[in-house]
Amino acid sequence: MAAAPLRIAALASGRGSNLGALIAARDDGRLPVEFVLVGSDKASAGALQIASAAGIPTLALNPRDYADRRDFDLDLFGRIAASGADLLVLAGFMRIVDAEAIAPWAGRAINVHPSLLPKYRGLHTHRRCLEAGDAEHGASVHFVTAELDGGPVIAQARIAVHPDDTEQTLAERLLIEEHRLLPATVMAIANGRLTWEGAPVFDGAPVEKPLRLTANGNLERSL
Repeated sequence: MAAAPLRIAALASGRGSNLGALIAARDDGRLPVEFVLVGSDKASAGALQIASAAGIPTLALNPRDYADRRDFDLDLFGRIAASGADLLVLAGFMRIVDAEAIAPWAGRAINVHPSLLPKYRGLHTHRRCLEAGDAEHGASVHFVTAELDGGPVIAQARIAVHPDDTEQTLAERLLIEEHRLLPATVMAIANGRLTWEGAPVFDGAPVEKPLRLTANGNLERSL
Protein backbone atom coordinates (compact mmCIF):
# COMPACT_ATOMS: atom_id res chain seq x y z
CA MET A 1 0.00 0.00 0.00
CA ALA A 2 1.33 3.44 -0.92
CA ALA A 3 2.46 5.66 1.94
CA ALA A 4 0.21 8.56 2.85
CA PRO A 5 1.39 11.89 1.41
CA LEU A 6 3.27 14.27 3.68
CA ARG A 7 0.80 16.73 5.18
CA ILE A 8 2.04 20.31 4.88
CA ALA A 9 0.99 23.58 6.45
CA ALA A 10 2.58 26.80 5.22
CA LEU A 11 2.91 30.32 6.58
CA ALA A 12 3.48 33.36 4.36
CA SER A 13 3.19 37.11 4.73
CA GLY A 14 3.47 38.19 1.12
CA ARG A 15 2.71 37.31 -2.47
CA GLY A 16 3.28 33.59 -1.99
CA SER A 17 5.54 32.79 -4.94
CA ASN A 18 7.40 30.07 -3.03
CA LEU A 19 4.08 28.58 -1.97
CA GLY A 20 3.04 28.67 -5.61
CA ALA A 21 6.19 26.76 -6.55
CA LEU A 22 5.35 24.04 -4.02
CA ILE A 23 1.77 23.75 -5.29
CA ALA A 24 3.01 23.57 -8.89
CA ALA A 25 5.42 20.78 -7.94
CA ARG A 26 2.57 18.89 -6.33
CA ASP A 27 0.29 19.42 -9.29
CA ASP A 28 2.80 18.12 -11.84
CA GLY A 29 3.50 15.01 -9.79
CA ARG A 30 6.95 15.87 -8.47
CA LEU A 31 5.89 16.36 -4.87
CA PRO A 32 3.81 13.71 -3.02
CA VAL A 33 2.27 16.04 -0.44
CA GLU A 34 -1.09 17.24 0.80
CA PHE A 35 -1.56 20.87 1.81
CA VAL A 36 -3.74 21.05 4.90
CA LEU A 37 -3.51 24.77 5.75
CA VAL A 38 -1.96 28.05 4.60
CA GLY A 39 -1.84 30.77 7.24
CA SER A 40 -0.78 34.39 7.31
CA ASP A 41 -0.43 37.38 9.58
CA LYS A 42 -1.87 39.53 6.78
CA ALA A 43 -5.40 39.02 5.46
CA SER A 44 -4.38 40.64 2.15
CA ALA A 45 -1.43 38.31 1.54
CA GLY A 46 -1.26 36.98 -2.00
CA ALA A 47 -0.35 33.59 -0.58
CA LEU A 48 -3.86 33.22 0.79
CA GLN A 49 -5.33 33.90 -2.62
CA ILE A 50 -3.02 31.32 -4.21
CA ALA A 51 -4.03 28.77 -1.58
CA SER A 52 -7.75 29.46 -1.98
CA ALA A 53 -7.49 29.09 -5.75
CA ALA A 54 -5.86 25.70 -5.19
CA GLY A 55 -8.59 24.58 -2.79
CA ILE A 56 -6.36 24.71 0.29
CA PRO A 57 -7.85 25.85 3.63
CA THR A 58 -6.61 29.28 4.71
CA LEU A 59 -6.23 31.17 7.95
CA ALA A 60 -5.49 34.85 8.59
CA LEU A 61 -4.82 36.15 12.09
CA ASN A 62 -4.08 39.77 12.96
CA PRO A 63 -1.24 40.18 15.47
CA ARG A 64 -2.86 43.39 16.70
CA ASP A 65 -5.74 41.35 18.09
CA TYR A 66 -3.42 39.77 20.66
CA ALA A 67 -1.81 41.08 23.83
CA ASP A 68 1.70 40.23 22.66
CA ARG A 69 3.72 38.20 20.19
CA ARG A 70 3.69 35.11 22.39
CA ASP A 71 -0.12 34.99 22.52
CA PHE A 72 -0.37 35.43 18.78
CA ASP A 73 2.20 32.74 18.05
CA LEU A 74 0.72 30.23 20.49
CA ASP A 75 -2.72 30.62 18.91
CA LEU A 76 -1.36 30.46 15.37
CA PHE A 77 0.83 27.44 15.98
CA GLY A 78 -1.91 25.73 17.94
CA ARG A 79 -4.16 26.00 14.90
CA ILE A 80 -1.42 24.66 12.68
CA ALA A 81 -1.05 21.66 14.99
CA ALA A 82 -4.81 21.11 14.85
CA SER A 83 -4.61 20.91 11.05
CA GLY A 84 -2.69 17.65 11.37
CA ALA A 85 0.37 18.93 9.50
CA ASP A 86 3.49 16.77 9.49
CA LEU A 87 5.69 19.60 8.22
CA LEU A 88 5.45 23.38 8.54
CA VAL A 89 6.95 25.46 5.73
CA LEU A 90 7.69 29.14 6.31
CA ALA A 91 7.60 30.59 2.81
CA GLY A 92 8.12 34.29 3.26
CA PHE A 93 6.65 34.54 6.76
CA MET A 94 8.04 37.86 7.94
CA ARG A 95 7.90 37.43 11.70
CA ILE A 96 10.26 36.29 14.43
CA VAL A 97 8.65 33.29 16.09
CA ASP A 98 8.24 32.86 19.85
CA ALA A 99 10.45 30.11 21.30
CA GLU A 100 7.60 28.44 23.21
CA ALA A 101 5.40 28.32 20.10
CA ILE A 102 8.06 26.82 17.82
CA ALA A 103 9.47 24.32 20.33
CA PRO A 104 6.98 21.50 19.50
CA TRP A 105 7.97 21.84 15.83
CA ALA A 106 11.68 21.14 16.29
CA GLY A 107 12.82 19.26 13.20
CA ARG A 108 9.38 19.63 11.58
CA ALA A 109 9.52 23.26 10.42
CA ILE A 110 11.64 24.72 7.62
CA ASN A 111 12.18 28.21 6.26
CA VAL A 112 13.52 29.52 2.96
CA HIS A 113 15.75 32.60 3.20
CA PRO A 114 17.34 34.65 0.38
CA SER A 115 20.98 34.52 1.43
CA LEU A 116 23.80 32.06 1.92
CA LEU A 117 23.29 31.65 5.64
CA PRO A 118 24.84 32.42 8.06
CA LYS A 119 25.41 35.53 5.93
CA TYR A 120 22.74 38.21 5.96
CA ARG A 121 20.10 37.06 8.37
CA GLY A 122 17.00 39.23 8.39
CA LEU A 123 16.01 41.76 5.75
CA HIS A 124 17.57 43.46 2.70
CA THR A 125 19.77 40.51 1.83
CA HIS A 126 20.30 41.46 -1.82
CA ARG A 127 21.34 45.01 -0.92
CA ARG A 128 23.74 43.75 1.71
CA CYS A 129 25.26 41.27 -0.71
CA LEU A 130 25.88 44.00 -3.28
CA GLU A 131 27.23 46.45 -0.71
CA ALA A 132 29.69 43.82 0.50
CA GLY A 133 30.94 43.24 -3.04
CA ASP A 134 30.22 39.51 -2.89
CA ALA A 135 30.92 37.47 -6.01
CA GLU A 136 28.22 34.96 -5.08
CA HIS A 137 24.72 35.11 -3.66
CA GLY A 138 22.19 32.43 -2.90
CA ALA A 139 19.24 31.04 -1.00
CA SER A 140 19.11 28.70 1.98
CA VAL A 141 16.55 26.36 3.49
CA HIS A 142 17.01 25.74 7.20
CA PHE A 143 15.19 24.14 10.09
CA VAL A 144 13.37 26.78 12.13
CA THR A 145 14.34 27.75 15.66
CA ALA A 146 13.48 30.81 17.72
CA GLU A 147 16.72 32.42 16.53
CA LEU A 148 16.13 34.63 13.50
CA ASP A 149 17.27 32.69 10.41
CA GLY A 150 19.53 30.78 12.78
CA GLY A 151 18.44 27.14 12.65
CA PRO A 152 20.57 24.39 11.08
CA VAL A 153 21.00 24.98 7.34
CA ILE A 154 19.84 22.07 5.17
CA ALA A 155 20.47 23.10 1.59
CA GLN A 156 21.54 26.04 -0.55
CA ALA A 157 21.34 27.27 -4.13
CA ARG A 158 24.01 29.64 -5.43
CA ILE A 159 24.18 32.21 -8.21
CA ALA A 160 26.96 34.48 -9.44
CA VAL A 161 26.65 38.22 -8.81
CA HIS A 162 26.98 40.13 -12.08
CA PRO A 163 28.88 43.44 -12.25
CA ASP A 164 25.74 45.29 -13.37
CA ASP A 165 23.37 43.66 -10.90
CA THR A 166 20.91 45.76 -8.94
CA GLU A 167 18.87 44.65 -5.96
CA GLN A 168 15.98 43.96 -8.31
CA THR A 169 17.89 41.93 -10.89
CA LEU A 170 19.67 39.94 -8.20
CA ALA A 171 16.39 39.25 -6.41
CA GLU A 172 14.67 38.17 -9.64
CA ARG A 173 17.41 35.72 -10.60
CA LEU A 174 17.64 34.30 -7.09
CA LEU A 175 13.89 33.81 -6.83
CA ILE A 176 14.07 31.34 -9.70
CA GLU A 177 16.48 29.27 -7.62
CA GLU A 178 14.33 29.58 -4.49
CA HIS A 179 11.45 28.12 -6.49
CA ARG A 180 13.64 25.09 -7.23
CA LEU A 181 15.34 24.79 -3.84
CA LEU A 182 12.28 24.73 -1.62
CA PRO A 183 10.41 21.96 -3.51
CA ALA A 184 13.63 19.92 -3.69
CA THR A 185 14.03 20.15 0.07
CA VAL A 186 10.40 19.26 0.75
CA MET A 187 10.76 16.34 -1.65
CA ALA A 188 13.78 15.05 0.28
CA ILE A 189 11.69 15.16 3.47
CA ALA A 190 8.65 13.57 1.82
CA ASN A 191 10.62 10.62 0.46
CA GLY A 192 12.52 10.07 3.71
CA ARG A 193 15.97 11.03 2.46
CA LEU A 194 16.11 14.07 4.78
CA THR A 195 15.26 13.50 8.43
CA TRP A 196 15.77 15.15 11.78
CA GLU A 197 17.62 13.27 14.49
CA GLY A 198 18.52 16.19 16.72
CA ALA A 199 20.25 17.59 13.62
CA PRO A 200 19.71 17.22 9.85
CA VAL A 201 20.45 13.76 8.42
CA PHE A 202 20.57 13.04 4.67
CA ASP A 203 20.66 9.51 3.30
CA GLY A 204 21.51 8.23 6.76
CA ALA A 205 24.48 10.52 7.44
CA PRO A 206 24.69 13.91 9.20
CA VAL A 207 24.50 17.07 7.07
CA GLU A 208 27.83 18.64 7.94
CA LYS A 209 27.78 21.14 5.05
CA PRO A 210 24.63 22.49 3.37
CA LEU A 211 23.37 20.22 0.61
CA ARG A 212 23.56 21.74 -2.85
CA LEU A 213 20.88 22.04 -5.50
CA THR A 214 21.80 20.29 -8.74
CA ALA A 215 20.90 21.39 -12.26
CA ASN A 216 18.13 18.77 -12.42
CA GLY A 217 16.51 20.03 -9.23
CA ASN A 218 17.71 17.43 -6.75
CA LEU A 219 19.76 17.75 -3.59
CA GLU A 220 23.18 16.23 -3.16
CA ARG A 221 26.03 16.52 -0.74
CA SER A 222 28.46 19.38 -1.22
CA LEU A 223 32.03 18.44 -2.13
